[in-house]
Amino acid sequence: MPPADPTTGPARPVSWLSGIRPYLLLTGLCLLLYLPGIASIPPLDRDEARFAQATRQMLETGDFLNIRFQDEARNRKPAGIYWLQAGAVAAFSTADSAAIWPYRLPSLLGAIAAVLLIFGFGGALLRDGSDVADSRRAAFIAALLLAAALEVVAEAHIAKTDAALLAAVVAGQGALGLTYLRSRDGAKVPLGVAALFWIAETVAILLKGPVGLALAIVTAGALSISDRELRWLRGLRPVAGPILMAAILAPWLIAIETATGGRFLSDSLGRDLLAKLVGPQESHGAPPLYYLVLAMASFWPGSLFLVPALIRGWRRRDAAAERFLLCWIVPAWFLIELVPTKLPHYALPLYPALALLAGAALADGFAFDPKSWARRIDLAVKAVWVAATLALAAAMVVLPVGFNGRLSVIGAIGALVLIGLAAALLFRRGALPGAAIAVAATAVFVVAMTTGVLPGLDRVWLSRAAAALVAEHKPAAGMPLVAVGYSEPSLVFLLGTGIRLATPGAAAAILARGGNALVGDRDEALLRRELAARGLIARAVGNVAGINYSNGQAVVLTLYVVEPG
Repeated sequence: MPPADPTTGPARPVSWLSGIRPYLLLTGLCLLLYLPGIASIPPLDRDEARFAQATRQMLETGDFLNIRFQDEARNRKPAGIYWLQAGAVAAFSTADSAAIWPYRLPSLLGAIAAVLLIFGFGGALLRDGSDVADSRRAAFIAALLLAAALEVVAEAHIAKTDAALLAAVVAGQGALGLTYLRSRDGAKVPLGVAALFWIAETVAILLKGPVGLALAIVTAGALSISDRELRWLRGLRPVAGPILMAAILAPWLIAIETATGGRFLSDSLGRDLLAKLVGPQESHGAPPLYYLVLAMASFWPGSLFLVPALIRGWRRRDAAAERFLLCWIVPAWFLIELVPTKLPHYALPLYPALALLAGAALADGFAFDPKSWARRIDLAVKAVWVAATLALAAAMVVLPVGFNGRLSVIGAIGALVLIGLAAALLFRRGALPGAAIAVAATAVFVVAMTTGVLPGLDRVWLSRAAAALVAEHKPAAGMPLVAVGYSEPSLVFLLGTGIRLATPGAAAAILARGGNALVGDRDEALLRRELAARGLIARAVGNVAGINYSNGQAVVLTLYVVEPG
């Protein structure tokens, strides 16, 4: 502690990493984790490529209301992420470019914002009578664990909604938590906190519909039931807040309903959201406890600390901060386990609360009685964590050998370093060193995968190979390019909006005056018959082979130049 000043009394202790330094440090760490691979990994099927292509078509047409993938309306999600991507592309690229990285910038920035927000809110939420420096230290550890979580890292690299939504969720839940804590202490809730809550929920709706607001309602409901009182909700300005939200949303909602002939709400709420609640959509079903098991990998490496985080949180459930975080996690987790449609990112909005509980447990030096049942559960979770770590290390070695027939030196070195860091993390001493090792482990995995493994998996990136083949043999001016038997969205993004996806019969009709056709081996014979029946000659100029990872099928794509006979 600094020496006392005899004229002013004892000096106030300096907050841990006070000021802007922790934010700069966290931003630098996030860039280290999220930038590698953002340009070198090709567009992913199927969601990312659909989002990016729909954004491109907004820029090409100037229509920022109708969301379309080629001629197909995409009314499943609101326009917020498309607008953010369009702004990034307009600032750093053009709609003509096939570079995917500008479309990924909103996700990268969203993930960084979520990490910074969890530190900012966490310092206030975890204070609860503790020293300011201690609460900020716990919040910093939580921010490190959230930044390094594999699911967050993955979403930061993908041009879709979930990383940006995570930032909105953290802002909304942070404001909700501050409202709860201040109301419970009898303090007045500042107007700015309530305004932040409603603005964050509005942004979440513009990004992905009612997901963020539903989480806030479930959290607030659980808190109100556990405390048996509702008065604390007054701090949110429950009359003025919804009016503000409606004032922001109404112009867009009226415009989109008008532009789509009233189909947007019916498609997004009825055909998409409701369908996911009543049955597994697009074969994305899984049994209950799916997310609990998946968290060992998706929240890795922080999943190593899940048991102490949850046990300590439960033991301190009467404390306002822990009660809020448990009400953020438990009821929502229970609900998503029951929903038939299951995708890994559905649990992502719960990870900030997990990270805060883990950060508090680490900073507090929480430990189990060696003979307790909690200790046995912790050992079992550690064993699963070790298995997940070994699987990640193996992936860096096996993927290049399996798909390219050769070992990646960077991947092999990364695997060895990752195993060494995992061992150090298991036997760590001290909270901050443990968090630093966890971040280092993720950094090694990310850098090795994004520089030495994933970009070189040529057989996996079939659309990239096909686009390169087409670039060598472009159709004559004004002539069509048709894809038959391979219709992945990444192909459309890489080759442009003008490519036509068609059946063999429709493709032959499109090619009546000539053009180029990219044909999958399963449809090759049928297309040639259809072309011959119309007096057209097809000349093969090259082919590429690979795996359509969306369905696991091996595919050979042949490029034909079609001319009248």
